[in-house]
Amino acid sequence: MTSAHVDEGQVDKGQPGGNAGDAGAGGEGYQRGLGARQIQMIAIGGAIGTGLFLGAGKAIDRAGPSLILAYVIAGLVIFFIMRALGELLMYRPVSGSFSEYAREFISPFFGFVTGWTYWLFWVVTGITEVTAAATYMTYWWNIPQWLSALVFTVILYGANLISVKLFGELEFWFSMVKVTAIIGMILICAGVLTIGFSDAGDTATVSNLWNDGGFFPNGITGTLMTLQIVMFAFLAVELVGVTAGESKDPKTVLPKAINTVPWRIAVFYVGALIMILSVVPWSTFKPGVSPFVKAFEEMGLGVGAAIVNFVVLTAALSSCNSGMYSTGRMLRDLALNGQGPRAFTKLTKNGLPLVGTTFSAALMLVGVWINYQWPGEAFNYVVSFATISGMWAWIMILISQIRYRRKADAGLLPQSSFKAPGAPYTSWFALCFIGMVIVMMAIDKDARISLYCAPLWALILFVSYRVLRSRNPSAPEKTSTETR
Repeated sequence: MTSAHVDEGQVDKGQPGGNAGDAGAGGEGYQRGLGARQIQMIAIGGAIGTGLFLGAGKAIDRAGPSLILAYVIAGLVIFFIMRALGELLMYRPVSGSFSEYAREFISPFFGFVTGWTYWLFWVVTGITEVTAAATYMTYWWNIPQWLSALVFTVILYGANLISVKLFGELEFWFSMVKVTAIIGMILICAGVLTIGFSDAGDTATVSNLWNDGGFFPNGITGTLMTLQIVMFAFLAVELVGVTAGESKDPKTVLPKAINTVPWRIAVFYVGALIMILSVVPWSTFKPGVSPFVKAFEEMGLGVGAAIVNFVVLTAALSSCNSGMYSTGRMLRDLALNGQGPRAFTKLTKNGLPLVGTTFSAALMLVGVWINYQWPGEAFNYVVSFATISGMWAWIMILISQIRYRRKADAGLLPQSSFKAPGAPYTSWFALCFIGMVIVMMAIDKDARISLYCAPLWALILFVSYRVLRSRNPSAPEKTSTETR
């Protein structure tokens, strides 16, 4: 489907429960260019980011070895969220997944809020990540930060406008670098523990997990206060849902990708932390320093710092690339439902949302300039909003799944071919856990600013929605099923 078809309003978004978009065009105008190999690595890469490579240092300092338990519990919750998303995706695989389901099962207003909030999440994330990538470049070359940020943004923007397949290939190799780095770190640590080589060989022991102040050196409270850091590390794992409209075989590929969540978390988070904290005592790690870099330094492997810097650079570019991809799709979904400018509905001949992606990329460039001019607290306040906005998407996924299951069990909608085990109880548990994380954020002075930003953003969306209704009273009140 070309942009001309969209302009004529000939957009078929697929029937509920049907094989929406199983055809080559995807039923939404997109081309199904993402294969199983790419979807799997996008799913893996979504769970591995700078939150692990950099943010874990602050979390270790707060919780000690008990951070491992925090990742186990949070990982279980993430699996519940992903299985809830999987059930909805198999009911109706669409590219605007989160806002589409919120629109259908909660209300058009919540679909509007979810779509724009998830868009903002990725714009803010893209700004921070491309700026971070530019900072990492100074490790090797003394070049202006703004120049690196500009080059990275333009390259990723161009790649996202060539084809969805190229986006998939970039994510595949970005994720491959991250996966290889973590597996290599685990193997090196295993060698230190068993063979005893490196400077840390004499002190490396599994008993480091409980010798230095116990498994909970700062008490249960210290562990609970790390939950927002842990959940932030998992943000973007839901990105696999946005790929539904462009996956070659969503009903086969997506369930497989989602079912890999437990072992991904077990290996890349829990496994890596167990190894690192066994080789190096937890009290050695400090906030602001990558635990991977610190571990290499303690082992006397200085080259590891350069390797980790490259990996973190890759993680930042991967996140920015994902932001470029998802923002254009989310804006187009909003526009198709009368909740955004009609210009965002247009697609290129390759089935790519040109206007939405360009608009988002332009804002990312503005953000890089703001960060260059005023790198103080004002910018950090905006960045802090990413956590709460990302968790909003998870909340909408869970509530939508609970309401969908209720209707499906009553025979009002077709059953999904990929039911979430234990639902709706697991979904309610996940919602309660997210609620507890939000309470922890309110207690933590460093994270509290996120909650201050949320009401302001909600007010902006409410006013925008009222203006939208006044200009076009019918469009915003139509649910996705009614518009079809």
